[in-house]
Amino acid sequence: MNEIDFRQLLLEAKKFFTHEWNYTKLTAVEKLTILLSATAVVAVVVIIGAFALAYLANTLVTLLGQALGSEWGANLLVAALLVVLLLLVIAFKQRIIVDPIARFVTKLFLNAEDNE
Repeated sequence: MNEIDFRQLLLEAKKFFTHEWNYTKLTAVEKLTILLSATAVVAVVVIIGAFALAYLANTLVTLLGQALGSEWGANLLVAALLVVLLLLVIAFKQRIIVDPIARFVTKLFLNAEDNE
C-alpha cells in the first residue's frame, strides 16, 4: 500500500501557498505601480492643459477685444464659451471620463479569461 507522508504533503502545501502569496503580492505591486503611474501622467496632462487653456483663453480675449472694441464683451464671450465647454464635459462625462477609466482599470486588474 502507498503510505502518504503527511509531513511532506504539509511542507509542499506550505511552499505552494507561500509562492502563491508572493506572486499575489508581486502582481498587486505591479498593478498599483501602473495605476499610480497612469494617475500621475493624467495629473500632469491636466495641469499643463489647464495652463494652455488659460493662455489660449487670454489670447482669444485679446483678439476679440481688438475686433469688438470691447474688452469686457470679449471676456464675457470667452467665459460663455468656457461654460459651454464645461457643460459639454458634464453632459458627456460617462462617455469621455467614466468609461475610459473603467476600461483601463478592468484591463489592468482582470485577465482575459476573467473578462469572458
